[in-house]
Amino acid sequence: MWFDSGKFKGGVTKYVGGNRCCIIPAGYLGGAFWGGLFVACSGDRFSSTVVAFIFVFGMLVSLCYAPNGTMIWVTVLFIIITTAVALVEWLYFTPLLPFVTLYFGVFIGSFSVYDIYDDLITRTVEGSDAHACHKLIPCCLPRCVGIQFAVIALVFQVLGVYGALVVMASTKNSLT
Repeated sequence: MWFDSGKFKGGVTKYVGGNRCCIIPAGYLGGAFWGGLFVACSGDRFSSTVVAFIFVFGMLVSLCYAPNGTMIWVTVLFIIITTAVALVEWLYFTPLLPFVTLYFGVFIGSFSVYDIYDDLITRTVEGSDAHACHKLIPCCLPRCVGIQFAVIALVFQVLGVYGALVVMASTKNSLT
């Protein structure tokens, strides 16, 4: 197996300065938030186009910080695919883009929930985000922090699905 779980440990964060209460959950809950937003925006052609171009813009910005050539090629590939799907959506065929943004949202949100489960609930590494939260709020144990993050991430996903249903219902009502 190419992945040795003993060698790669996630959840350890090192930073200097800043607001610790905002920095600690940013990666886990930020991914869950964006996943929920993508799911919510997948209910409509226009909103899925907007979120697709926000995604493309974010990928263009991330090219400035790409650590290696593989990351650059993967990023450029996602930019090309997302832009091509948006063009096909508006020029030839619909509803392709809402399905792509739904896929991105579900994938990002699901991975965020899995990452929280893997890094903060099943194992708690000394120096992890869960331990950092535990140091800020001593009465909250590290695994409890992971469970709280997981609940919040799942709420983001549920709100995303609800938002998509609301957008689809309002779009259908406006067409009739």
